[in-house]
Formats: sequence, C-alpha cells, structure tokens
Amino acid sequence: MYKRVLLKLSGEALAGNNGFGIDEEVLFNYASEVKSLVKSGVEVCMVIGAGNLFRGTKNATRGMDRTVADSVGMLATVMNALTFSEALKSEGVDAVVMSAWSMPAVCEQFHKASALKYLKQGKVVIFSAGTGNPFCTTDSAGSLRAAEMECDALLKATQVDGVYSADPKKDKNAVRYDTITFEEVLSKGLKVMDAMAVAISLESNIPIIVFAINKKGILNEIVKGEGSFTIIKGKE
Repeated sequence: MYKRVLLKLSGEALAGNNGFGIDEEVLFNYASEVKSLVKSGVEVCMVIGAGNLFRGTKNATRGMDRTVADSVGMLATVMNALTFSEALKSEGVDAVVMSAWSMPAVCEQFHKASALKYLKQGKVVIFSAGTGNPFCTTDSAGSLRAAEMECDALLKATQVDGVYSADPKKDKNAVRYDTITFEEVLSKGLKVMDAMAVAISLESNIPIIVFAINKKGILNEIVKGEGSFTIIKGKE
C-alpha cells in the first residue's frame, strides 16, 4: 500500500526499559525491523526523537532558556540518528544521516534533492536536528520531512496499538479508533502528535499511522494494510 514512508521513532523507545540512554538489544531489534521493510522494496526515511538523552521542554521548565534547551535536544537527535545509522549498516542496510544544521564533521546537511536521490537508491535517510528551529518538536519535523519527501504515509511508533480517546493505561474505558480524521484529532485534543505536526500532515494529505513498535513484524504488516493500528487521515 505504501512505497515510501517516514518512520517517526521516539528517543524513549531506544532506551527500552532502562529509561535513559540506548538499549543495544532494542536498537538492533528496531534496525532489523527497518531492514525487513527496506528488503521488501519500501523506501524508508526516519526521524528519531531525543527523549532518551535530553528533553528540551522539561529542562526549560526548570529555568533553562527554551531556545538553548531545544538546541541541546536537537543535538541529541543527531546522536540518536548516527547510532541508528550504524546499527542499520551493521545489518547490511545503507543509511545516510542528514541534519537540519550544517555539521559537516559528522553528517550531511539536509537537502531535498539529495535526500530523494538517496531514497531512490534504496538508502535509509535519517533526518536529525529536528526542523533546525526551537519550539518545534520532532513530531513536527517528522510531518515536515514526510511532506518534503512526498511520502505515502507517516508511521508514528508508540507504545500502544493505535489512537485512543484517553490513555488506555490509565482509563479502562478508553475507546480505540481504527480510523480518525485529522480534524477530529485536533478538535478532541488527542495527544497523538502536537497540533503543528497534525496540521502539516493535514495540509500535505499524508496519513499518519499510529501503531505499537514492539510488535515484531509490524512495519511489514502496516505497508501491506495488515495488523493493528489507527489511520489518521483527511475527510473523505
């Protein structure tokens, strides 16, 4: 169903049960999942958060200047991207890290034409440093890059198998949606992605697929239209 996708992975997911840093076993499990997707012929690009290393918003509430805090967070995404890239390469998958900032000593600066060329060559492109601007989340960066790369879908990896009316871990009466519109997500205030990210996907008409990342084989199921997930899309 989808020939080119952007996978949005949280930094927290890389920490596994440790809560901080990068769990090596988890890292290579996710790299293996992405490898299987690439081997099936799907073009894959990624955005990885930094919550396992640094959270700009959290530190800003403790008195740190928000612009500085967000800059540190964006640097942390580069660390995660480089680490994931090396994990992919160890799995035999060619990967390229591109940054919103100029950082020639460690990776390429983002350039749309170059990124599209890499994707068509079968390389996984990992976008880092967010949008390059403070006050923008990596979710927004994911939606932005998905639009720029003309992706068929944005795959939003979470710890639950879709979008619920409330946190299913806290509310046993939470209702799960198989399909929901962008407008409903915004009007209901559902905390799937921030409003900017949802608005960008709405504008570019790229569906967001929310799924549980820890289910083995889920990425291949999704691109075949199988498995358990929620699709967020525009009105029919």
